[in-house]
Amino acid sequence: MLNYLYLQQYRIMSIKNNPENYSCMPKLFKSKLRISLYVNFFLMNLMIFLFSLKVSGQHQHDHGELHHWEIPSKNPDRIMLTFHGDPSSSRAVTWRTDTSIKKAFAQISEATVNSNFTENSEVYNAVKEPFDLGLYKGNNSLKVNYHSVVFKKLKPNKLYVYRVGDGNKYWSEWIQFKTAKKEYAPTKFVYFGDAQNDVLSHWSRVIRMAYQTAPDASFVIHAGDLINSAHSDYEWAQWYKAGGFIHSQWTAIPVVGNHEFRPLNNGKKRKLAIQWKPQFTLPVEKELNTKLHETVYTVDYQDIRIIVLNSNGKLEEQTKYIDQQLKTSSAKWNIITCHHSVFSPAKGRDFEYARKKWKPLFDKYNVDIVLNGHDHAYARGHTPKISTNNDGENIGTMYITSVSGPKQYSLDKQQILGYSKQGYQLDKSAEQTQFFQVITVNEDKLTYVAYNALGEEYDRAIITKDFDTGQKKLLQMKKIIK
Repeated sequence: MLNYLYLQQYRIMSIKNNPENYSCMPKLFKSKLRISLYVNFFLMNLMIFLFSLKVSGQHQHDHGELHHWEIPSKNPDRIMLTFHGDPSSSRAVTWRTDTSIKKAFAQISEATVNSNFTENSEVYNAVKEPFDLGLYKGNNSLKVNYHSVVFKKLKPNKLYVYRVGDGNKYWSEWIQFKTAKKEYAPTKFVYFGDAQNDVLSHWSRVIRMAYQTAPDASFVIHAGDLINSAHSDYEWAQWYKAGGFIHSQWTAIPVVGNHEFRPLNNGKKRKLAIQWKPQFTLPVEKELNTKLHETVYTVDYQDIRIIVLNSNGKLEEQTKYIDQQLKTSSAKWNIITCHHSVFSPAKGRDFEYARKKWKPLFDKYNVDIVLNGHDHAYARGHTPKISTNNDGENIGTMYITSVSGPKQYSLDKQQILGYSKQGYQLDKSAEQTQFFQVITVNEDKLTYVAYNALGEEYDRAIITKDFDTGQKKLLQMKKIIK
């Protein structure tokens, strides 16, 4: 139709530019021709106008007022590396594209000092998961595709390089990660409390400072409340942009917090973030209730067992899981992480169930450290309570609550003192400070260091452990009780 109207415009212009042709025409024919040409000219401009409205409206419907870093495209974005299977021989990667990418792939190879690794790369077909952002009315009504691959049969203690894409034109950059050793070996990892609010503005500098401080970290624990409003894709976009390439290079252990659960639209029942399972490829504990799948799981990394819990619900079933995972553990170090703080330091917070049901298991099986978030303050303490002020006394479990985002709460010192009845002693605390933590395991020592957002060391503690007896001692380098 538009081609026809463009032809009519050309005829009008031809007559206008050659008046002698027009003057030779009969009067009646001139009148009809003039009317016909003017009608065609009007229709042509009307069609162009309507077509432009359609294009504009379609663009508005698809993307609205989205930032460019929210909008999916053919290029892979939100590339996320997670554990799935034995960390010495496998790794999972998940990413997102627009719906035009129907089939996606991942390539992987052992890294080399030059680009020749591409000649020996192995190609994996990705699993596609179509996803509708519009399931949550607060999102723009966009449909996207998530893609995932689990790399298998990798060699232990090897540096690998991988990329993801459509197999043709739209690829990510090549990204490196290292597999774990089969045996016990030095390990370093990072732990974050809640990022949650104003993530792009105020959490970006924390995760980037953490990367500057420990670029060789093997993995990272995000202890819940990664964002504030579970289903908001705008907030997830902020979280991914804040971390950038770090998410695709540091293998993540994500933990669900209470803010990863929200009612969907007008419903009253709280639901897990609709993006959680599509964007994180995580181990599935098949013996657990399906509602706990990919929120409760265990990672065994170089003789360190990390047990991830969902402290938002179905706690009794998880109590049995904790008992089983600790009973069967032969790891030299056992670490628990869940969102809600077992010894809540903030006002109005109290995870009583964990202290009554989970702590006895932590005591029984000599759990080394428990990593929490939720309370938007900093507290490090331990059980059983030390009877003197001397360092080096035997301890049970070290408990840490931390926060990495800008939202901050006040400490409830009276509540903290009340935990002494359960053998808990506070060793260091802080308010109004954003933190990240670096934990290093080497031989018989676990070294814990808390840094503020400026990269300054705030707190340090060292646990030494006799692996034959399980007996532990705590050395606190800067023991200041606040």
